[in-house]
Amino acid sequence: MELEKPQAGEVEERRSEGCLTVAVRLPVRIVALVVVLPVRMVWDALVVVGRILRDTVLRPLGRALGWLAKALFVWPFVALWRWVLVPLGRALGWLGKWLVVVPAVWLYRHVLTPIGHGVAWVARGVRAGLTWVYVRLLTPVGHGVLWLVRYLFVVPAMWLYQWVLAPVGRAVAWTVYWTFRVLFVLPALAVWRWVLVPVGRVLAVVGREVRAALGHAWRIAGHVSRAVGRFLGTLFRWIFVEPVRWVYRAVLTPIGHAVRDTVLRPAAEAARAVGRATRQALTSVRESVRQARYDVRRMLFGEPRERVAVARREPEGGGTRTLGRSTTALTKD
Repeated sequence: MELEKPQAGEVEERRSEGCLTVAVRLPVRIVALVVVLPVRMVWDALVVVGRILRDTVLRPLGRALGWLAKALFVWPFVALWRWVLVPLGRALGWLGKWLVVVPAVWLYRHVLTPIGHGVAWVARGVRAGLTWVYVRLLTPVGHGVLWLVRYLFVVPAMWLYQWVLAPVGRAVAWTVYWTFRVLFVLPALAVWRWVLVPVGRVLAVVGREVRAALGHAWRIAGHVSRAVGRFLGTLFRWIFVEPVRWVYRAVLTPIGHAVRDTVLRPAAEAARAVGRATRQALTSVRESVRQARYDVRRMLFGEPRERVAVARREPEGGGTRTLGRSTTALTKD
């Protein structure tokens, strides 16, 4: 079952392991292999099916859905944003500027600012009056009240805390501490040291071996699954693919060539000959019909008059001008 060669560090670690680890390892690995092998084979089969579905179904479907989603949601919203919301926002911004911002700035500058200055001046006067009352009246009264509170309440309370409450509290805390330590802490430490730590070590060894066995079984199951997959692929190839290929190559291809050479090509040649004969017949029929129509028109209306050929060239001018000849109306002889 050991498919991978252990390294030097692993060999030294195995030599230093105890008998409990060695006794737990083999049965745990056998059980893990029996449990993991079907799961790994099912997992590999699902991976293959998932890849086929991804390449043949899900990826084209995802592209189509992406294009459809873009056409139904993205492009309309882009057009709405570009041609409706942006111009509307600009118009609303312009209206907000001239209907709200500009009047608000004017109101703040010419109305609220002078009112604020007046209110600040009144507030400074009130603050000066309150400061005088605080300094001349409330401060001496507060000092006297503080002196009375200190010597009537604070000093007796501090003496009571220092000489009565603090010693009593220390004695109560010491009693509670030792009672809690004897009743709870010492038994809990004994249970932890003599029960939970050994049990935890055993469970840690078992858990480590189970984890290692599961990993080892998963790797072995992978090798077995690949071998089974290759065997099934080879079996499918020799049972189905190779016979189909042989039938196609040795039977269907010669039959197809024979059918092509003996049936299809003569049929195509015959069809082309029939087409050429049909086109020639139709051409002869059209010529006959045209000649018959011309003869009928000639018997009813006579021979058509021949058209006089008209020269389409520009009229030739007179000779060229010389010094002894004039072509104007005033100087013509």
